[in-house]
Amino acid sequence: MSDIKLTKYSHGAGCGCKIAPSVLTDILKSNITPIHDDKLIVGNSSRDDAAVYDMGDGTAIISTTDFFMPIVDDAFTFGKIAATNAISDIYAMGGQPLLAIAILGWPVDKIPAEEASKVMDGGRQACKEAGIVLAGGHSIDSPEPIFGLAVTGRVDLDKLKRNDTATKGCRLYLTKPLGVGILSTAQKKGVLKEEHAAIAPGLMSQLNTLGQKLAPITGVKAMTDVTGFSLIGHLSEMCEGSQLSAKIDYNKVPKLDMLQEYIEQKCMPGGTTRNWLSYGCQVELADDSYKNILCDPQTSGGLLLAVEDDAIEVVENLLEQNNIEPTCFGELMEQGDKLIYAE
Repeated sequence: MSDIKLTKYSHGAGCGCKIAPSVLTDILKSNITPIHDDKLIVGNSSRDDAAVYDMGDGTAIISTTDFFMPIVDDAFTFGKIAATNAISDIYAMGGQPLLAIAILGWPVDKIPAEEASKVMDGGRQACKEAGIVLAGGHSIDSPEPIFGLAVTGRVDLDKLKRNDTATKGCRLYLTKPLGVGILSTAQKKGVLKEEHAAIAPGLMSQLNTLGQKLAPITGVKAMTDVTGFSLIGHLSEMCEGSQLSAKIDYNKVPKLDMLQEYIEQKCMPGGTTRNWLSYGCQVELADDSYKNILCDPQTSGGLLLAVEDDAIEVVENLLEQNNIEPTCFGELMEQGDKLIYAE
């Protein structure tokens, strides 16, 4: 492992680098009338994980891109996490990844090129585990290290999963625990305990291949991955798109066990505040402290599932087979004054 600590060269970390949702809304405003294409099934309007284009033969192409600045110090691990995070968008739509193109920004006057090579190898390793080739890419000399992928996938249209198609009564599940933003901030502050050092990188390096296995289950009515906009943000988008509200049990939300000691040390990333400012008006919390974890920006987070009652058994069995505790933490109901009620 190199002595170079990549997180010292970036002002943000992982998906916590994302532009605040409220600011992003302003950026996406345009007076240019977009081209209408009937084959574009999913685009900007639904704020989903990727674009989906109908190929006219019962299948669709999924196209996505994701990149960010280092969330860990080790170059190889950074590359693997960034690539895993980008590929996740394909799985979140129920698709199969096909190939990837790299996006690399590197401060060549500050960090040796050898470290960038390790980042690329981390990306190659994630692609290898996903069964796809890293087929090319583009690089620039930039003030801060940046890495990610543009990924192309495919999906049978009858297996496509979206984030805006949930139905009333659906139960909510999450495939990875929350808290990697808090642990990553503790690492950057130098207060992360040694016994906790491998937890966040391990979670962030896990591919969400489960999404492809969930795709054939019609009772999985909606699916998305939880990343920089936090559980609150991505669940809000699911509720808003589906014209529903969610009632969640905070104590049942999957979360890492050791988070409170780091919260007490003020190890919340800046993205937590940005997420609350963007989505908090749509949320009612029984306890204000809940937002420290519910708004924690995740990098390469888990899949958020909305599951109909008649599919619960098969989904919970599939989760157990993949070593995931099948905990239902909430359900969807008729839309109320708020999008999310956390008790």
